Amino acid sequence: MKIRRARQEDLPIINEIYNQAVRQRFCTAHLEPVGLGELEHWFAAHEPALYPVFVAVDEQRVVGWVSLGPYRKKREALAHVAEVSYYVDEKERGKGVGSKLLGHTMSVASEYGFSVLIAILLNRNPTSIGLLKKFGFKEWGRMPGIARIDELLADHLYYGLKL
Repeated sequence: MKIRRARQEDLPIINEIYNQAVRQRFCTAHLEPVGLGELEHWFAAHEPALYPVFVAVDEQRVVGWVSLGPYRKKREALAHVAEVSYYVDEKERGKGVGSKLLGHTMSVASEYGFSVLIAILLNRNPTSIGLLKKFGFKEWGRMPGIARIDELLADHLYYGLKL
């Protein structure tokens, strides 16, 4: 498996992988699938020199992706903090793709000027929580019961790691 920077032509599969998480529930706070146009705007805002997006490629196929994004945009005191987001194709889960993506991102984050990573997720996503803990992330914050998905409430969690 190879990790490389995402390219424009990867956007349809990145979008599909994200929408798998939307349909699964509790892997994101989106309730409806995201259109490709919205994802193109998101990708354009991820200036590669500042906020990269990486993909995991196995046998020429994108099987997952990870991004570093701004945390509290335009707040200069927090410019060294990045929000990390990652998603793995549902057919590839449990095969170490998420670990490879997160490990790669942690190894290059300082090259982009980041010394702190934040992951924002829901408490009903134990797989993601387990991955973050495996890499040393700790729960830094919790907003109890504020996300409502299919009439079920979930806590909004902040996991962090100082690199």
